[in-house]
Amino acid sequence: MDGSDTQVLAAVQRWALDGYRFALVTVARTWGSAPRLPGAWMALREDGLVQGSVSGGCVEDDLIRRMNAGELAGERPFRLDYGVTREEAQRFGLPCGGRMELVVEPAPEPALLAELQHRIASGQLVQRIVDLVSGMVRLTAGSSAAALRWDGNTLVSQHGPRWRLLIIGAGEISRYLAQMAQSLDYAVTVCDPRKQYSREWDVAGAPWLAGFPDDVVLAMEPDARTAIVALTHDPKLDDMALLEALKSPAFYVGALGSAANNAKRRERLLQYFDLTAEQVERLHGPVGLPIGSRTPPEIAVSILAEMTAVKRGCGSAGTGIWYGQSRSKVSACAGA
Repeated sequence: MDGSDTQVLAAVQRWALDGYRFALVTVARTWGSAPRLPGAWMALREDGLVQGSVSGGCVEDDLIRRMNAGELAGERPFRLDYGVTREEAQRFGLPCGGRMELVVEPAPEPALLAELQHRIASGQLVQRIVDLVSGMVRLTAGSSAAALRWDGNTLVSQHGPRWRLLIIGAGEISRYLAQMAQSLDYAVTVCDPRKQYSREWDVAGAPWLAGFPDDVVLAMEPDARTAIVALTHDPKLDDMALLEALKSPAFYVGALGSAANNAKRRERLLQYFDLTAEQVERLHGPVGLPIGSRTPPEIAVSILAEMTAVKRGCGSAGTGIWYGQSRSKVSACAGA
């Protein structure tokens, strides 16, 4: 679940308390150059107010028109298609013959959405099932390995807690990385046992943890929705975090430093710690994509770019250009 999904759930709770009727619209399937991926959703209030999105704006405009015309009334969910003809594709901003299948819930149950919001806030992965035949909507336990499913009659979507980012070190790069990651809806935590750094850390919403990095990583219990990035440039701190991070299910583990320094780090991790070659190979170091970054904000952008590529299944072993050092890029993403 991304930030817009969280905002949708918060908005519908407010609307329900204020007595407004609203509809939920979910992207079930796309072809061609559809603007949003399957699973994207939006809430549409009876007076035309929108939260979230399912396209670049044109489809939303048509949905508002349909709401005003009374076409999104009733109780049962139904399917709505856009972009079936070339003229419709162009009209609704779906170039190259794009097509979208939407599932519209004209009267979603606020109590069930409140339960979904509560489960997500408590750290649970939740599966939401919308049956167009029976009209029933229910929640079950979700799975991080499961994907959205749609057979034309039943939509099964996965919803879960926010992605997490643990930053080791509270330097200037960390400050930019924390702020940018929050804009991508990561729940950011910063760990640095050095007290001199804690006095200047003031990034709102990114709490400071003063424990030793390996203890903090263990206490955090990283899962497949967790990224861990070591930025102190101090092996005594970074290696401690990486020792536990590389053994965890974290989807991304990265470390700052040149290619030469990261090669030495890999040697240390293999020689002195109980890590396998496969675990050490998971390390993204130098951290970030090779975009020629030099300044702290540019480095933060490159880190988040690589995190996004790995998160979306478009990247493998990390690559970058750091301090004049370079390494090759291996990408699993078609067209990258």
